[in-house]
Order: sequence, then structure tokens, then C-alpha cells
Amino acid sequence: MRIAIIGNGNVATSLHAAFSKKGIEAPMFSSRELLLNDQMSNDQCQMTNDYDVYIYAVRDEALREVIAAVHAPARAVHVHTSGTVPISVFGEDKPHCGIIYPFQTFSKAQPIDDFSEIPLFIEAKNIDDVAAVYTLALTLSPRVIETSQADRERLHVAGVFANNFSNCMYRIAADVLRGTSIPFSVLLPLIDQTAAKVHALAPKDAQTGPAVRKDEQVIRHHLELLQSLTTLSDNKPAEIYRLLTEYISANTDK
Repeated sequence: MRIAIIGNGNVATSLHAAFSKKGIEAPMFSSRELLLNDQMSNDQCQMTNDYDVYIYAVRDEALREVIAAVHAPARAVHVHTSGTVPISVFGEDKPHCGIIYPFQTFSKAQPIDDFSEIPLFIEAKNIDDVAAVYTLALTLSPRVIETSQADRERLHVAGVFANNFSNCMYRIAADVLRGTSIPFSVLLPLIDQTAAKVHALAPKDAQTGPAVRKDEQVIRHHLELLQSLTTLSDNKPAEIYRLLTEYISANTDK
């Protein structure tokens, strides 16, 4: 099975590393170069026209254009990795297609070469393509789950809250500490313990802090402190603190 990865960003780099670790050649092709090649000539793009599987790991907004630029054999299977883009993006000229959405955070600077613990959410047009996409996903991880477009979209939003927004909170925490003698690293045991707790407790049950206790004196002091800090570029962290505090306080039984 010959695999081509279209893209060379965060997800593509980790996919390439993971396939390589399994002894599977899966070269990466720049989507920008692919689009330029397609615009310059009506001939098939020679760098990608002879593979069995094409995995598209590109930005959602570029996906449709990049897919259209790939000229492949009719037998080829086309798979994208987006959590939100529907399977219909492949159109009629890519009859064998599917989705493998790896539910993990990826960084090009620190690629993941072991997908064995990463859940892969798949979808395909028909039963034969489901089998092909499932088999492909199994080469990376035993945790393969077939899901619908609607469920995958909700999972993606959940992931933004659990990962992207959490990381934004770390960023704000780092800004709060900037200018003190305390390094961000002192927060790491707290961060690790918070993440560990939700392996055993429901997130609602794991919640602690002044908002749960409804400690108005501490909350007011924190808001005043946030509004006074020159290390913060604006008052947004104070607004975020207030909004999250109100949400936690209104949604706790304690």
C-alpha cells in the first residue's frame, strides 16, 4: 500500500513519523507546491499521481482546493483528517473517500511517532470504504472508532475547550507571573494533578477553587489584582476570570 501525505504541518509531520516508525513509507507533499503545479499545467501532477492512499492533513479552509488539485487513479482512497469538514468535500471525482480524525494535539516541533494511545475517529461513504479506512487507521492505532459527522463536530468543540482553551489559561497564568521571581514551572505539578484527577472523577466533581466555595472576598481581590497588572496587555483576563467564575458558581452543587 503506497501512501502519500498531502501537507507538511503539525498533523502531517506526526503522521509521517508514525508511519515511518511502522516501517511504512509515507512521503509528505507540500500543498502549496501542489496547488502551484496544478495551476501551471493541466497535466496530472507527477509527484502525487501513483499512490493507493492520499491523506490530506491541511487547513480546513484549504482542503477543498487541495483535494481538487490531486489527480489520482480511480481506485485510490482519499482521506482527510479534519474534525469538522464533512466527507462531501471530496466531491464526485474522488469516489473512494473517508475521514480519519486523530483526537490529539499536534506540534510540528515535537512530532508524535506513536499513535497507539490516540483514538482515531473514522467515517466513509460506503461499507467497502469503511473497511479500507478502518484497516488504514489500524496501522496506526488499535483505538479506531466509527462516528458520524455530527458527533465528530461536537467532539472537536469539546477538544477545543479541553485543550486549546486550557492552554490559553496556562498562557494567561504565565503572564500573571511575569515580572515576579516565580517561574511558570511551579504550576506544572498543579496542572498535572488537575489532569490526573479527571481520570478518576467527573470534571464537575473535580472542580475546586473560590468559585466553587463562592468566596466573594477572594474573587473580588483576584479581579482587582488582575485589573492592576501591567504584565497583562488588556483587561481581557479579568473578564475571563469573571465569566468563568460565574459559570462555575452557577453550575456547582457545593
